[in-house]
Amino acid sequence: MKIKWLGHSCFLITSQSGVRILTDPFDESVGYPLPEVEADIVTVSHGHFDHNYTQAVKGNFSLVDKVGEHFINGVNIKGVFTYHDKNQGKDRGSNIVFNITVDGINICHCGDLGHILTQQHADEIGRVDVLMLPVGGVFTVDAEEAYEVVKVLKPAVTIPMHFKTDALTFSVDGVNKFLALAGGGEMAAKQEIEVTAENLKTLSNVIVLNYK
Repeated sequence: MKIKWLGHSCFLITSQSGVRILTDPFDESVGYPLPEVEADIVTVSHGHFDHNYTQAVKGNFSLVDKVGEHFINGVNIKGVFTYHDKNQGKDRGSNIVFNITVDGINICHCGDLGHILTQQHADEIGRVDVLMLPVGGVFTVDAEEAYEVVKVLKPAVTIPMHFKTDALTFSVDGVNKFLALAGGGEMAAKQEIEVTAENLKTLSNVIVLNYK
């Protein structure tokens, strides 16, 4: 499969058979170019403008914005209930962590996760091969908390998201704090990577993609 970062928490995942899954599309106020792409499936972790702007998405897509099991176009998606904060949703509401199975690889997108996951969460989510994880803090887990999530879920590869870049209009932390805790990683000069069952174990444990 191919994984392309469009900025913030928005990724375009394309399976070997051409099925396109788009995660958490954002609106123009976020600062990145609008993700005006075609998709077959769109996942939305919660109802905030920087994660649910489906109006920008082209094509006749299926929307997945609920917890539970979903099977669409040969893709298994499991949505697990979590919170957007550390106060059981009283501050910023709920959040859905999606574990998406594409080409036999499990991609876990954490949305705007606001707290460290428990082992019970990990058991419900299941095996994680590629973890898409917010690391910028303020509205989500910060670098230290994100690293604790990594230790709970034990992915082969972590792709940081929801951190400060030159494009993002939000005031959150950059990615460097998380990289320091994780022992470094690959600062990819590209927007897209290919992940297969064969190369999964050879990839860096942390890959920071470029949004352009």
